[in-house]
Amino acid sequence: MDLAQLKSEAFATLQGLFSGTTAPHEDAQAQAMHPVGHVTGGADVAEIWHALRRALPDGERRDDIFLAGENHPDPRAKFERFGPLVACMGSYQGTFSAPLFGIPPSHGVVTLRYGEAHYFEDGRLRRSWLIWDLADLLLQVGRWPLAAPLGAPGHWPGPKGGGGVLLDRAGPADALTRVFAMHDALLSFDGKSLDSMPMSDWWTENFMYYAGGGIGTTRGLAGFRAHHQIPFLHAFPDRYAIGHFIRIGDGDFAVTGGDVGATHTGEYLGMAPTGRPIRMSVMDFYRFDGDRIAENWLPIDILGLAAQMGVDVLARVAHHAGAPRRTL
Repeated sequence: MDLAQLKSEAFATLQGLFSGTTAPHEDAQAQAMHPVGHVTGGADVAEIWHALRRALPDGERRDDIFLAGENHPDPRAKFERFGPLVACMGSYQGTFSAPLFGIPPSHGVVTLRYGEAHYFEDGRLRRSWLIWDLADLLLQVGRWPLAAPLGAPGHWPGPKGGGGVLLDRAGPADALTRVFAMHDALLSFDGKSLDSMPMSDWWTENFMYYAGGGIGTTRGLAGFRAHHQIPFLHAFPDRYAIGHFIRIGDGDFAVTGGDVGATHTGEYLGMAPTGRPIRMSVMDFYRFDGDRIAENWLPIDILGLAAQMGVDVLARVAHHAGAPRRTL
């Protein structure tokens, strides 16, 4: 299928999934954020969107970035690959009127931001990867039970100048090659000096880094290092990439996503080191200005990461809401 046509049809289908007017393929699967996890079967995949619609009955889906591209191979990945893929970043906005995955409603307006990737076959949704930022939702409604983010909290803006949703055309994938070079720079860390990672070669001077709830937004290399990179490297000094399920480029944008492995050996987000091996699910949406990255959005499954560290965020939320555990 032509990639522009794929984007246009996928845009309408995803709007329909949220509104309940379309349904996924009966054999659809989804890999979603904690506490949802892996879901198999069209009815169960549709239930993810039904749960969101119950929580936000007057809600709307707002896409800030909507891309499509051939899914480039990753030799590290040991799982089945799908493509071409659609990737989207934006927010679900509405009145939070009913519980969502254990989060009590605020009965006020919320903005649930998301990073998603989707595979369509014969016009129907067959596979989804969903990272909805439940940590940020908890922050919005005053229910976040862990340490405050070091970066700035708040709504992610769309790409500077717009241009993230171009349904009538698809651009070249050149940006993806530059992303891989930046990833190589990140992985060149010698364990001692931040300067061993030549990040300034790949980012604009005042680039914006929009990380998921619990981490927050940073600006420029100094802000990135202070509010995210240094705390992250202290907590996970041996981090490594397990493999990307998505690698696409579309004009001035590129998207990668997959799991990062590490050992939790330092404090992170207020959680004491456990020595446990962890896997964190992330996506990266990049906007380029010329040959450098100007903006980077990072949807990340913080609740899933905390669960692997022995911290049940949603159980803490329930406790504070008046429903503590009464048995071991």
